[in-house]
Amino acid sequence: MNEQHPTSETDVHYLDEEIRSVQESGILEYRSGQLPTWCPGCGHFGISTALTEAINELSIGTHELCIVSGIGCTGRYPFFAKAYGIHTLHGRSLPVATGAKTARPDLTVIAATGDGDCMGIGIGHLSHAARRNVDILCVMFDNNIYGLTKGQTSPTTPNLQVTNSHPYGSPDTPLQPVRYALAVGATFVARGYSGRPKDMQTLFREALQHRGFSFVHILTPCVTFDKRNYTYERLDERVMPLPKRHDYSDYHMAMDRTIDEELFVGLFYKEDRPTFSEQMDAYAERAREKK
Repeated sequence: MNEQHPTSETDVHYLDEEIRSVQESGILEYRSGQLPTWCPGCGHFGISTALTEAINELSIGTHELCIVSGIGCTGRYPFFAKAYGIHTLHGRSLPVATGAKTARPDLTVIAATGDGDCMGIGIGHLSHAARRNVDILCVMFDNNIYGLTKGQTSPTTPNLQVTNSHPYGSPDTPLQPVRYALAVGATFVARGYSGRPKDMQTLFREALQHRGFSFVHILTPCVTFDKRNYTYERLDERVMPLPKRHDYSDYHMAMDRTIDEELFVGLFYKEDRPTFSEQMDAYAERAREKK
């Protein structure tokens, strides 16, 4: 009995073409020698790919890029990227990213945070980075659960969802990241879904080009510890683009969209406002004039 090869010549040719396309695109230049250690099927793969595609599309050099993270599954991201990388303490990615951007305004600085990292211990830092309009991109990988520490309730876990820390359901009301970012003064606020990488790439590109504090909230499944809430099947059904009539320059309309029951994705809000660095430069100039 002849043994059959599991893939046809057509399949092999297709894979060869895909590999060649990836190599020619240049995105591999942004990958470190460390392989990602996220669980197979984790939505974080889609986020990192879309972000890398956007960085490559804008031709940002690896020597011009700084990625800062805290603790959690998202905290591992700097290890997998070829850039200046800073792995900080839990919840502290934003103040460190602020310092990096202040010291090196020529760098493109990205803060990679998780729902626990950003909405828990780090939520105070989010408020100040947003109100100061620091010119950085904050990407929040939100899987609604503490994944690295084995499935406990996070600040965005829905009320009554069963987790390893609340076997009878979470008693807490979840925080709403997009609504919060709008409330504290972020000048670019968007939401994406890790199951739609091309849409994420567009949001990341726009966020990276924005001068000011960009907050991009990404819905992403935890395939290991959440089999009921943020699954690909449920998110595919629930996620929908913002209405075409949505005006992202209208703050009140943007806030209203966060109160709707629909799980909208897209650009909620954008405004032009002096950045933190620009205000500090003006502050220094005033001080010099006083002498």
